[in-house]
Amino acid sequence: MPGMTGMAGMAQPVNADAPVATDTVAIENFAYSPATITVKAGTTVTWTNRDQDPHTVTAMNDGPFHSPTLNNGQSFRFTFTEPGRFDYLCTIHPFMTATVVVTP
Repeated sequence: MPGMTGMAGMAQPVNADAPVATDTVAIENFAYSPATITVKAGTTVTWTNRDQDPHTVTAMNDGPFHSPTLNNGQSFRFTFTEPGRFDYLCTIHPFMTATVVVTP
């Protein structure tokens, strides 16, 4: 139509799996939120359990971090010193998975 300029101004879908630049992750509703975060090397990430059930934050493939069991309101912190992709899960509920992407 005359005067239209393509898709400009239209709402675009949000990719729920897109990495989010943050250093905090909530554990709620049996999920890590956001599911993928991006941080720079040297950043400390904090996970906080907001569920009533206990959870862990455990790196896969013999990765560098493993939290104790976190009860409601408890947090775990880890400082990422090397770039890379770090997939992790809850050892109590292994269907709960997420990723930290560390950039230089």
